[in-house]
Amino acid sequence: MPLHFLLEAMIGLVPVLLFLFVLLQLDSYKLVSLREVLECLGAGIVLAGASYFTNTQAIGLLHYSFSTYARFVAPFAEELLKAAFIIFLFARNRIGFMIDAAIMGFAVGAGFSLTENFYYLDVFPGANLGVWLVRGFGTAIMHGGATAIFGVMAQGLTERRATINPIMLLPGLAIAVALHGLYNYFQSTPIVAAAVMVLVLPLILLGVFAKSAHKVHDWLLTDYASHEHLLEEIRSGAFEHSEAGRFIQDLSNKFDADSVADLFAYMRLHTELAIRADKVSLGRETGERIAGGHEIHEAFRRLHALEKKIGPAAMMTLWPHLNFSRRELWELSELEGEVRHA
Repeated sequence: MPLHFLLEAMIGLVPVLLFLFVLLQLDSYKLVSLREVLECLGAGIVLAGASYFTNTQAIGLLHYSFSTYARFVAPFAEELLKAAFIIFLFARNRIGFMIDAAIMGFAVGAGFSLTENFYYLDVFPGANLGVWLVRGFGTAIMHGGATAIFGVMAQGLTERRATINPIMLLPGLAIAVALHGLYNYFQSTPIVAAAVMVLVLPLILLGVFAKSAHKVHDWLLTDYASHEHLLEEIRSGAFEHSEAGRFIQDLSNKFDADSVADLFAYMRLHTELAIRADKVSLGRETGERIAGGHEIHEAFRRLHALEKKIGPAAMMTLWPHLNFSRRELWELSELEGEVRHA
């Protein structure tokens, strides 16, 4: 294998992976595991393959030149594909903060760009070094940064709710598409476009990390205190006189007494698990590892058994009154995942 080809491959592939590594090191709370990063990279690779076929078909159907398609259609099509996977992660409660939204979004974009650059290495082996400087430092960082920005904005606009309003996803998608489109539009001056990506996007993401790190700490402390207070109310019986407690009591008119008792048991178990999840998350900040173990696995088994016993109708009726946030659901999902893999 010629030395110049290895140099081109290094320049085209390494910068985006190096920046992803830096983002992981900045994640002091270890919100994103290596397994999750690899999953996102893999998803980006698959999406890039899908994008190749959809773009090829679309160019033929629309009868656009490659240049016109790249400037005005490809940014929307490609960012929508990448955003779809981030939305899937939101739906599975795999993202809880702007930091992990940025890392996972960048990883998906990185996987997408790696596939593109592998393809160009194969098709254009004789391209000069400048091409790979632009693709490695410009195009690859653009792909990762655009998807990261979508994830950060989507998280910021929806984090206070347990469900996702699709309208709240549109601003982030619009900015990702605009960023991608502007980058493609200025390909007549590729070095300038690449330089802007290298200078601006890392600063934006590092700013997100700096701002979010304090918010993560403050939220964990507040969330832990509120869960402790809620658990004390449940144990003392005061919760039954709260708004949510009175609503559960009122459900006795629609559901049998056993279902109401199960709902109170569900609330208590959910809160106990949320407190354990808070402790695990706070422990990551100081490097302390909070043991999970069989009892946590058993608690999740009982929680899911209660959900099944209560039934979807009663759960859907109760859900809006519990004030669960996606962050709380993310914490529980992370804790259950850790216990399962342990």
